[in-house]
Amino acid sequence: MQKKRRIKKIVFWTGALILLGILGTLLVSFYVSHVGTNYLRTPDNVERADAILVLGAFVRGGTVSPMLADRLDVAFLLYNRGAARKIIVSGDHGRDDYDEVNAMRSYLLARGVPSEDIFMDHAGFNTYNSLYRARDVFLVEKVIIVSQKSHVIRANYIGRALGLQVAGVYADKTYPYATLSYELREIPARCKAFLDGLFQPKPTYLGEVIPISGSGEATLD
Repeated sequence: MQKKRRIKKIVFWTGALILLGILGTLLVSFYVSHVGTNYLRTPDNVERADAILVLGAFVRGGTVSPMLADRLDVAFLLYNRGAARKIIVSGDHGRDDYDEVNAMRSYLLARGVPSEDIFMDHAGFNTYNSLYRARDVFLVEKVIIVSQKSHVIRANYIGRALGLQVAGVYADKTYPYATLSYELREIPARCKAFLDGLFQPKPTYLGEVIPISGSGEATLD
């Protein structure tokens, strides 16, 4: 009898802890989403910033994906409207055989953006790294972040946690990121964003300072 009671208690408390964990995860996700949403802007109402930060995504053979092309098109629009004089393309260039940032740079160059106005962040391995390095490597204080909507919301939260003045402009033209499966994947990603903002670990790689006030050609590689 006592053994059955112990088992029932264990089952009860295990279930209660799991339920609390789920509720806590959902609350953190909601909080990150709520804060990040407050800093969403459109190309028509965004304030002038030090730089436009384009967060990287998949490329194949030096060609940007449709998702990434959407982001770059919005960044190009903002640049032409004078929202910022510089663009940071931040992505994964951790291997010789995979290079997001040079593909992004080539896309913008083909549309007429001067080389000196494009800064490449070769170590933007994730959203947190990109924003941390925008602040500490490129010395950006006020930034316009460009990505798909859910991603921008999370990036806005991280940027604010790092002390940046942020405005997130989303690019959902051909890849709207509106599916249930993506929203479910965003829940743990937002929880990680919350923890990153709380503890602020060093990024994977930091490196020398390259002020956004200079020339983007200093980032050529």
